[in-house]
Amino acid sequence: MNCSFKNCNIGSLAESEGRVEVKTVLPKKRSVESKLCINWRKDGEAKFHQDCWNDVMKMSRSRTKKKDTPNMSQQEKVLVKEAAKSFEQFDSFQHVCREAKRVAKMITSSKHCVAFTGAGISTSAGIGDYRGKSGKWTEMDQNLLDVDSLFDTDEPLTKKRKTKTEAPINQEPEAEEESEEEDGVPYESLRPTYTHEALYKLLQDGHLKYIISQNGDGLHGLSGVPQEAISELHGNVFIEKCTLCGKRYERDFYVMDDISSQYFEELEDFGKTDIRKPKHAVKCERCELCHRTGRKCEKKGCRGPLEDSIINFGDLLEDEINDRGGDHASQCDLMLCLGTTLRVTPASDLVELGKHPLKLVICNRQETYMDSTCTKKAKDGQQLGSRVFGDCDVFFREIMKHILDPEELKEWEDGRANRMKNYDKHRS
Repeated sequence: MNCSFKNCNIGSLAESEGRVEVKTVLPKKRSVESKLCINWRKDGEAKFHQDCWNDVMKMSRSRTKKKDTPNMSQQEKVLVKEAAKSFEQFDSFQHVCREAKRVAKMITSSKHCVAFTGAGISTSAGIGDYRGKSGKWTEMDQNLLDVDSLFDTDEPLTKKRKTKTEAPINQEPEAEEESEEEDGVPYESLRPTYTHEALYKLLQDGHLKYIISQNGDGLHGLSGVPQEAISELHGNVFIEKCTLCGKRYERDFYVMDDISSQYFEELEDFGKTDIRKPKHAVKCERCELCHRTGRKCEKKGCRGPLEDSIINFGDLLEDEINDRGGDHASQCDLMLCLGTTLRVTPASDLVELGKHPLKLVICNRQETYMDSTCTKKAKDGQQLGSRVFGDCDVFFREIMKHILDPEELKEWEDGRANRMKNYDKHRS
């Protein structure tokens, strides 16, 4: 593939090289392409060598024109600035392999390894993330940017215009986005990724002691992880619980009643709705949505109303689940942070509870506030943790090569076809 920077003098961009991928909002008028410094794709995406992306960022910040160097228009600077908010990084394959070997040794020598997972480990299963370059919240923000008006004038952007186009970008998404089905993919159709299966294998073999997850997609459980070995901090779309006795039910179907939540949303947003209020619908005082599923507890003598386990914005984390995660986090001597930007609190606070000096491994596509912790040195000068930018599946394929012997690895990887059949039996 080619680097998207028109002034790139490095050459072609190989998949195995370190790179940066971004996405922005382009004007509808394609006639402006010749004036741009970047070969943006029609969908607004672009890929760069790391050095070329650094040059692009310098150009976007430059306030003076320089001789013998390309100059970026004020309009394209806005496009670049928007893309920079969600840019994704990929380390070279050589770096990934080198770190995988180190991390495999760290995992097998640890006494209490804990994994902390986010949406990024499920993207290869078909579910979208939130803050990636094509994430749901990223696209919501970009839809607010009036790019066409920027290209209707050749005048430099005024401070007033900047404020008008950029101010909404930092607004928080509405609470209901947390529990909606991603990209139209039915949750029942999702299957565990290589990373999900690798974590369960490490759990089976005793190398991993516990999983703390921000994901509500149920893929950890489907891969085989028992409820006592995981804290699903934000709930699970396949688990409902009784409001009276507390009994929990793990289903093979999506338990949430989105119609009831939509009823309350439309009333709040428009003051009216065409949706007929379901008889069981009850508005939650915290998130202002509906947790009731319409089913009753099956325990003899109870028959209490069931509600979903999803934690929306405004809801409180379940104490027992959060406390269990905190207990394991405080015991851990190695924390694996996978597919998360560590921005959602209080969930992400658990990452810092491990024994000190904190050994932290982070693998995702975007920067986090804990990145510097990964590269801190011990007293003997050895790096304590590891930082890998890229896909968790690629990273774990290399890690497992150094944990399982070749025959065991082949047998385990070849067994995925049979595991898929088993997954199918546990989804309606």
